[in-house]
Amino acid sequence: MKRETGSGRAMRILVVVGGGALLLAMATDAIAVLGRHSGFPLLGSIEIVQASVVIAAIAAMVVASVARTHATVHLVTDRASPRLRRWLVGIGQALGALLFVGLLIGSGWIAADLWNAHEESEVIGIPYRPLRLLVLSGCAALVVIFLVQAVRRERT
Repeated sequence: MKRETGSGRAMRILVVVGGGALLLAMATDAIAVLGRHSGFPLLGSIEIVQASVVIAAIAAMVVASVARTHATVHLVTDRASPRLRRWLVGIGQALGALLFVGLLIGSGWIAADLWNAHEESEVIGIPYRPLRLLVLSGCAALVVIFLVQAVRRERT
């Protein structure tokens, strides 16, 4: 039996958490639809789905980035020389890091501005602060992942 590494275990946990969040969103929406048609609406279902999607999206982006399975267009890179291909992939990863730096700065700015506002969803009171922290930690992780991959370009 093959022993799992720490990073493999972490990726498995992220897949389970992200998949669980998607299942929660789907189940919540299905119950809400059934409830509306039977006269027993599920109050706050949209809020539950939105919070679940935040969790699933962060998990999916981190897993896809670590596994290097983002959708890519190979029209140019498949026709480039191996040296140019490595350079293009590195530039793409550096630009990905730059994108998540921008999202990290913007999300951090909003989080700092609203930190003491005690924001929560209107119907069932889901607090936004933990979700904002999750987005910030996800963006920070993605910056690191893309930068590391930009520096270590041997696996293209």
